[in-house]
Amino acid sequence: MSASDTAILVDNLSKQYRIGERQARYRTIRETMVDVVKAPFRRTASLMRGESYGAAGLRQEIWALKDISFEVKSGEVLGIIGRNGSGKTTLLKVLSRITEPTEGGADIHGQVSSLLDVGTGMHPELTGRENVYLNGAILGMRRAETNHKFDQIVEFSGVEKFIDTPMKHYSSGMQVRLAFSIAAHLEPEILLVDEVLAVGDAEFQAKCLGKMEDVVKSGRTVLFVSHNMAAIMSLCPRGILLDAGEIKATGPMDGVVDTYLTESMSLEGQVVFPEDRRHLDSGFRFLAVRVLDENGHPAGAMDLAEGFTLEMDYEVSQTIRRAYVSFELTDRAGACAFLSTDRDAEPVNGGNVLFPGRYRASCFVPSTYLRSSSYFVSLGCFTNEQMFDDIHNAIAIEVIDSGTAGLRSYQERPGAIAPILRWNRESIS
Repeated sequence: MSASDTAILVDNLSKQYRIGERQARYRTIRETMVDVVKAPFRRTASLMRGESYGAAGLRQEIWALKDISFEVKSGEVLGIIGRNGSGKTTLLKVLSRITEPTEGGADIHGQVSSLLDVGTGMHPELTGRENVYLNGAILGMRRAETNHKFDQIVEFSGVEKFIDTPMKHYSSGMQVRLAFSIAAHLEPEILLVDEVLAVGDAEFQAKCLGKMEDVVKSGRTVLFVSHNMAAIMSLCPRGILLDAGEIKATGPMDGVVDTYLTESMSLEGQVVFPEDRRHLDSGFRFLAVRVLDENGHPAGAMDLAEGFTLEMDYEVSQTIRRAYVSFELTDRAGACAFLSTDRDAEPVNGGNVLFPGRYRASCFVPSTYLRSSSYFVSLGCFTNEQMFDDIHNAIAIEVIDSGTAGLRSYQERPGAIAPILRWNRESIS
């Protein structure tokens, strides 16, 4: 393969972060001298406790990426999947030149546009209109080219009424809608996209998927990070599975997805999430999730005849209005079986108000809606404008058919689920 056929070449790329590093502040000479005197004693004490310090006195170093190597051909669409914290976003940030690698590197041939965190590449003091032209200039487009695309960008984003309002007054959802529209319509040679299909309402997500399909057909090079297995399999012929910063599997997308779903999901019936899982101060975070059998015990496998209770622990640190706590049940291919929110229990207009505190929510899922298969549960807390916390494929459930005669016939029906519904028949003659 000639060099011109390669869009992205990643060679032994690694990225290290230091945990515990603090922001520098102004210090007095007295404080500095005291630290110099005390430093050897602190180091000795920490070693006696079994703790390790680096050269700069830091407690721990982690590799967000370790020895990552792969190649992407021009016009290829590569999917990247993995659990939260596996290194997906870090990889895209390094490729976008937002973050410097610790070791190795990446050669990129072509103009790059990226859609990563909310607001990335957008100037908060500039209006939406000004940000469109700013991003066009960054991509090397002439003003006439951006003029030609401007109306399409604004119409797709749905922020027409606010296009001359400074971005700092946009909601996070509005920012992402405009950012995606800019990235997709200005036609860079290489597009890096991180979980855009999780943003906005169902209608806008469908628009995003349709636009992504158009981008793929246009022959541009795309790296697509997503937890939506159905979307990523439909868009990406080839994929990479990241696990703890390393490539665990690569090859055809369906095989990579199967490895991910088979090996990386918990079947222990409960998952407790790390305290430092969420670095953003969103005011909400999930603490744990459990799948309980009919006796209230955690279990990863359920009898088709019994059903199960899904239990979620979460913490609210600031009042959130018009919020919904939800879970989504998907099958192995990523197709949604159903989604439920806590609004089902209290159908108030505009959603619930979540006050600070720790809570445990539970929901019973009757087995009569499911078929014998593997399912995966994703958790979310959101308002109409913002996602506060989301954990994709947080826990797995294996629904098994123990041979209950009355349920066997239902498994042959088509469809993602196999509901047993109540029917009534009466004579009208």
